[in-house]
Amino acid sequence: MRKRGRAPARQGEVLELMESEVFNGLAAVGVSRSFGDVHAVVSMDLQAPAGEVTALIGPNGAGKTTLLLMLASLLAPDAGTVRIMGIDPSRNPAAARAKIGWMPDTLGVWEALTAREILSAMGRFYQLPKAAIPARVIELLALVNLSDLADQKARVLSRGQQQRLSLARALIHDPQVLLLDEPASGLDPGSRVALRQILRGLAAAGKAVVVSSHVLAELDEIADRAVFVNAGRTVLAQTVQQAATQGRRYSISALDAQVLEAALARLGVPFRAGTGRRESVSVEVGGETQASALLCDLMVEGVEVCSFAPASGALEETYMSMDVEQR
Repeated sequence: MRKRGRAPARQGEVLELMESEVFNGLAAVGVSRSFGDVHAVVSMDLQAPAGEVTALIGPNGAGKTTLLLMLASLLAPDAGTVRIMGIDPSRNPAAARAKIGWMPDTLGVWEALTAREILSAMGRFYQLPKAAIPARVIELLALVNLSDLADQKARVLSRGQQQRLSLARALIHDPQVLLLDEPASGLDPGSRVALRQILRGLAAAGKAVVVSSHVLAELDEIADRAVFVNAGRTVLAQTVQQAATQGRRYSISALDAQVLEAALARLGVPFRAGTGRRESVSVEVGGETQASALLCDLMVEGVEVCSFAPASGALEETYMSMDVEQR
């Protein structure tokens, strides 16, 4: 992977932050985990501040799920340090887990219970007041749009409905840290929009949210920052704002493609044919300011522009620029 943007913070800086009284969120430094001869995670660093959504991005086999399991205190690291809202889960796992909401990529072995029963059982596991559990269950079923399916067994729910139930299950005890592994998997477009709104609302309420996903276009709309990993290592950390202002490709189409191409040639802007069904060209610009200037220049040249937009999302652009080996 070729580095681009901001490199991960030095371990000393992260450790100082983790020990600081003002730090409020989730942090890991130098975390490693092996399974026999397989080094799944090798000295990874991650910071996820409260009040923000942090995206965890990497190819298959990069170590994302193993890292999430260690952050959720469900898997002990071989080395490294983790803090959950200032709590060391290796010393006080019960206190750490009380602050964590964990959503795995599948619902798990709950198929014989109804959605209401699953959430009620989780409420009892987290020792919520007995009288408060029914109202909390109703609240969460409404949040994830499953009220009409409250008394259906989990095994009859679709993949997307099970994902929404899994999110409700992770939220039952109102955790301060939320760890989500592929939460958008199986969701229809409407449910993806609803998920985006829910996660942004949780961050606005002061929670630290970590999302691992391959749907990078969704992460552009959800995340505040991203941590890129590959081969078990942290490669890059950047905010979404930083990703949006870096060099990227834009797709341009016009009423007359030949007029557009001639204008770009006069302006000295290299271009290549677009990849979509619509006739277009693709150009590389240094950021939003340069893109705005190019659009103005095309208008001055008399080009009747139909569309002018990034060819891909900001995080996708960063990901693809890193020459990640697809496996």
